[in-house]
Amino acid sequence: MKLYTYFRSSAAYRVRIALNLKGMFYDAVPVHLLKDGGQHLQDDYRKINPSGLVPSFQDDRITLTQSMAIIEYLEEIHPEPPLLPKDAPGRGRVRELAQIIGCDIHPINNLRVLNYLVKHMGLSDQAKTEWYRHWIIEGFQSLEAHLARDPGAGPFCHGDHPTIADCYLVPQVFNAQRFNIDVSAYPNIDRINSLCVELPAFRAAHPSHQTDTE
Repeated sequence: MKLYTYFRSSAAYRVRIALNLKGMFYDAVPVHLLKDGGQHLQDDYRKINPSGLVPSFQDDRITLTQSMAIIEYLEEIHPEPPLLPKDAPGRGRVRELAQIIGCDIHPINNLRVLNYLVKHMGLSDQAKTEWYRHWIIEGFQSLEAHLARDPGAGPFCHGDHPTIADCYLVPQVFNAQRFNIDVSAYPNIDRINSLCVELPAFRAAHPSHQTDTE
């Protein structure tokens, strides 16, 4: 089982958390997004992932290249401990929270978008940072409101145990903090993140604990 990963990729970070929560052993294969013109863009890696993105996951049956698909595949092949609730409304809620991050926040703030803004649209580094912060803040405002009204909310995003939603939340908070966003302005996000980052599975997945960290 291999995970092609980059220490600071939030999408790879999500999958590392899920693998750790499930106690699944894997080989981490670093793919540096900045060195050598971007190792993810090289032909050898594109044979694994034609999209030229991280993460990519391989076992003896399949290669998957989207974090949600990878995590749900792990849930199906290794159902314990579960990362989705047993009830259909709970599963829907968890997927909704994860997709607020995975669809509304992350795609417009990932590295290839930021690079395009600077290299092709002529934005300054300051303008790029303002772009990043704007979409994080807007997304967190929405996510905070969803968490506040969730009847299934518990210590974690949904219920008493980490779910896929928490796998998504923690990397996004890490990114927000890198850009000096005050997460305490979002009490539920801040509370859940503070709880999660103390758990061994989340600590081991942190960018600072990866073999390719800088």
